[in-house]
Amino acid sequence: MGSCPAALPGSPAALSPSPSANMKLIVGIGGMTNGGKTTLANGLHRSLPNCCVIHQDDFFKPQDQIAVGEDGFKQWDVLESLDMEAMLSTVRAWLSNPQKFARAHGVNVQPGAPDTHILLLEGFLLYSYKPLVDLYSRRYFLTVPYEECKWRRSTRTYTVPDAPGLFDGHVWPMYQKYKREMEASGVDVVYLDGTKPREELLREALEDIQNSLLNRG
Repeated sequence: MGSCPAALPGSPAALSPSPSANMKLIVGIGGMTNGGKTTLANGLHRSLPNCCVIHQDDFFKPQDQIAVGEDGFKQWDVLESLDMEAMLSTVRAWLSNPQKFARAHGVNVQPGAPDTHILLLEGFLLYSYKPLVDLYSRRYFLTVPYEECKWRRSTRTYTVPDAPGLFDGHVWPMYQKYKREMEASGVDVVYLDGTKPREELLREALEDIQNSLLNRG
């Protein structure tokens, strides 16, 4: 689920003064499929102390519970394909006791690190489930252009292979639908350009998280 590496030079924990005791920060790494979410989450995870990660993809329902929609495709890219109650319960378990949660998932909490615990949530529909939306301290949303997204998707191998026409017939329309709903509901997100080099994206996010820690400390 995550690990708690020591603070690296340039990370928020290494640069900022000690924040207030028992600070908890939940950071969302959301956005489109193949936008760079997992890469960014993994980079932040390695750079931040006392940090755990929850991946939304781990909460997909079994394949036989995924409905076929009017578009003729299995509805993998809708909120109903995910067990969001289970995901919320996992987040609440972390909130109630971050140290216990970390150790239960094989994480060693760094004794010398500031008493700050960070939870990264990574997924493609993080901001469409109301009970989770208000829990975030920071919400990132990665985007890439249509053609780039389609090309990246075509190079990936999935446990359940994409059916012919799935991207244009289901994946992209659902991304647009949920993004419009998110924007209409006024969810405050920080947009990140997923075409930037991964090192630049990581540095940008780390600096932003550092500022969040300073403002909350």
